[in-house]
Amino acid sequence: MPTLYLVATPIGNLQDITLRALRILREVSLIAAEDTRTTRKLLSHYGIKARLTSYHEHNKGAKIPYILNALQQGDVALVSESGTPAVSDPGYDLVAAAAEAGVPVVAVPGPSAVVAALAVSGLPTRQFTFVGFLPRRRGERRRLLSTLAAQPQTIVAFESPHRLLAALSDLLAVLGDRRIAVCRELTKLHEEVFRGRISEAIAHFQEPRGEFTLVLEGAPQPAEAVVPTEAVLTELRQLRQQGIAPRQAVTQVAQQFGLARRQVYRLWLQLR
Repeated sequence: MPTLYLVATPIGNLQDITLRALRILREVSLIAAEDTRTTRKLLSHYGIKARLTSYHEHNKGAKIPYILNALQQGDVALVSESGTPAVSDPGYDLVAAAAEAGVPVVAVPGPSAVVAALAVSGLPTRQFTFVGFLPRRRGERRRLLSTLAAQPQTIVAFESPHRLLAALSDLLAVLGDRRIAVCRELTKLHEEVFRGRISEAIAHFQEPRGEFTLVLEGAPQPAEAVVPTEAVLTELRQLRQQGIAPRQAVTQVAQQFGLARRQVYRLWLQLR
């Protein structure tokens, strides 16, 4: 059965495309492109002749039925202007429609501004929250940031050059002067990664140009209290000998010593 391929394309450097992506682009019967001009440059660079159709935010309503019909005849590749389709991208609607119609959808992974920015940020990457482009309006932007203020995970966002300083100012006002990596023009000729505090980023980018990915430090977490291990173990042993249930014993000792239950529970496990 024909397949919809989600083909990741370079975010800047044309050499970043994968061999599999090039093969798929050569073999499909149609390529649906967010920006046909950008895609034609990529295809021309690699000598690929293909049938193109535009698919973007403003024509997706009409183009989804067209592409689904094309999928009855052969494979279709979806490409965004850059990076991975359907991630902060109108491709999501086409993927949902294809899945609903029973069309196989296959990812052809590759370049991603989100992953690239995280990797070079120097900030924790084990867990992160991606919020796409920050809201254009100040009130909406600040409301979104307020919902993220207490979360410990690293935050990743896209921003345009003409809104960068306003966004950084709101980040500073709502979240405080946290560490940030501002990644500009990733993989392109004028690539730049600024690492510092938000206030320092504001001073640095007074005339911002290019495409930006922001990687922001999560909320600082309070340090766990120092555990008086021997005293806690002694108390836990006594409660255990009295036949007190584990949950009750852990709760009682946590309150007694002003500790987090998880800290006391770890010591309870040692008794076992």
